[in-house]
Amino acid sequence: MSESQKLMGKAAVMEAFAGHPALKAIAAWNPDAVIDAKFDFGELTLTISAEEIRAACATMQSAGYNFFEDLTAVDWFPSSPRFQLSYHLVSHSYKERIRLRVLLDEADPAIDSITPVWAGANYYEREVFDLFGIRFDEHPNLRRIMLPEDWKGHPLRKDYPVEGYR
Repeated sequence: MSESQKLMGKAAVMEAFAGHPALKAIAAWNPDAVIDAKFDFGELTLTISAEEIRAACATMQSAGYNFFEDLTAVDWFPSSPRFQLSYHLVSHSYKERIRLRVLLDEADPAIDSITPVWAGANYYEREVFDLFGIRFDEHPNLRRIMLPEDWKGHPLRKDYPVEGYR
């Protein structure tokens, strides 16, 4: 990413945060962790660096986002970065949802687990691991949840054969 792209991303972050209820908590947190921001359809999406996801979740939790809704992944094959993780958080007091987005390269699809912040992320992380092959470091029980332990590959990857490996 060029320096001008980084500055444009920061400008988008500041614009998206204008008047946002969690602004004070987010401003106190590492501003370099937020790569980009987008406000669309009444929801704020923050693109977070992979190294900062656990801290970002803890910050959002302390800012009043009290409910971890879900986690999902997207395979953008053949694009790079290949994988996108989307964390959806809800604040019942603010009556709004925020999305934290993380992009991961194909070479090492791994990220810190957020189960220390939200225990409810456990099964979502296991599902993403099982179907996409993205590892969650420090997960308490990272193993397949839907497929047998001896299953070869990860069926939601776009390069997985339609009829499976034979």
